[in-house]
Amino acid sequence: MSRTARIERSTKESSVLVELNLDGTGVHTIDTGIPFYDHMLSQLSKHGLLDLNVQSKGDLQVDAHHTIEDTALAIGQAINEALGDRAGLRRFGDAAVPLDETLVQAVVDLSGRPYLVHEELGLVELIGTYDTSLTRHIWESIVATSQITLHVRVISGRNAHHMVEAQFKAVARALREAVTIDPRVVGVPSTKGTLTAS
Repeated sequence: MSRTARIERSTKESSVLVELNLDGTGVHTIDTGIPFYDHMLSQLSKHGLLDLNVQSKGDLQVDAHHTIEDTALAIGQAINEALGDRAGLRRFGDAAVPLDETLVQAVVDLSGRPYLVHEELGLVELIGTYDTSLTRHIWESIVATSQITLHVRVISGRNAHHMVEAQFKAVARALREAVTIDPRVVGVPSTKGTLTAS
């Protein structure tokens, strides 16, 4: 069974291509025009063992918001498409990831219901050209189109780079566990009989 997806999203604000393989090895090619965002999406790929190609061109002369949002929406859509009917999955995944002084916990449920809980300590406004207030919006966008439940909690930290990066690593590890095929699971792991209908 191939668990791959190719998503093309085009608006007047951005043009995004996402290619995803859930059963990859973490190979990635990322170019959004926003260096720190590229670095974060590389973490998602590497630590989630997701093969990921992201090519985004957006109205960066305005700011990075549209490019970041539309890329996240396309990544979420790719996850949803690659999951198919969600049969045989572990469904749940959790991870706690330290990065020096920072500790982040992420918990995923491939529930078919989009819901985000995001708790983050106060951060400086910018990391390079990256607006740190958009981190929550990235998770909101991915959750909305992937149809998953995601809890992200920054437990401790001082350095903004560490706090954002540890979030991407923790989500990657939790997602990696949740999307794993469990040979003992027969059909869809839900008493409702579906994870694709709310």
